[in-house]
Amino acid sequence: MATPLLQIEDLHVSVEGKVILKGLSLTVDRGQVHAIMGPNGSGKSTLSYTLMGHPRYQVTGGRVRYRGEDLTALPSYERARRGIFLALQYPTAIPGVTVVSFLREALKARFGGEVPVKEFRARIKQQMALLDIDEAFASRYVNDGFSGGEKKRHEILQMGLLQPELAILDETDSGLDIDALKIVAEGINRFRGPERGILLITHYQRLLNYVQPDVVHVMVDGQMVRSGGKELAQELEAKGYEGFKPAEVTS
Repeated sequence: MATPLLQIEDLHVSVEGKVILKGLSLTVDRGQVHAIMGPNGSGKSTLSYTLMGHPRYQVTGGRVRYRGEDLTALPSYERARRGIFLALQYPTAIPGVTVVSFLREALKARFGGEVPVKEFRARIKQQMALLDIDEAFASRYVNDGFSGGEKKRHEILQMGLLQPELAILDETDSGLDIDALKIVAEGINRFRGPERGILLITHYQRLLNYVQPDVVHVMVDGQMVRSGGKELAQELEAKGYEGFKPAEVTS
């Protein structure tokens, strides 16, 4: 039996003494897209930060394995080098650092060496064209003065260049108009493949109209309360989260 790309077992996580994740389990195999939906405060972003190794999020129980390796003791940069990528819900501005410099250093850190200048320019130009990003974007400072759509496209641009094996997209659809949403969704669909896994974290079903998930999970109060196909997202859209409670968890 193949080793899962990501395996989360009975995960408990606290933030500054407050328990957020309460025994969460999840398995993502290569080639799969899993959508995680849930109301505000359910722990979705906590899960994403925990998987990426944010030091503020303390694992108090359970285990996270990536390609069979226990991630618990690994710092964020080692997780990134191993091919885990997090697209942030609220990307941070980095005044003084251009997009092109940031991406070049990110590629160097990810793959352990310099990418030849000609090759790098060709790759970034190709990815920017696919996302309908003007070439002048490369000389701007990272997320400094970016619109919501520009920030999210930049995250997808990073993903396309870094080619992670596991991509965690935390509310990538947040704040996007319909045109930007379609472009971002197209970028996600181009990225998906048989050796990669994707976790899509979202409030709404609209992104899933363009990126078809293999599995949809409902997360409430730090637990996965139900899993199913795309019809589960449609049910949530129609009825809301009121009928989903942690007591529904089954083994």
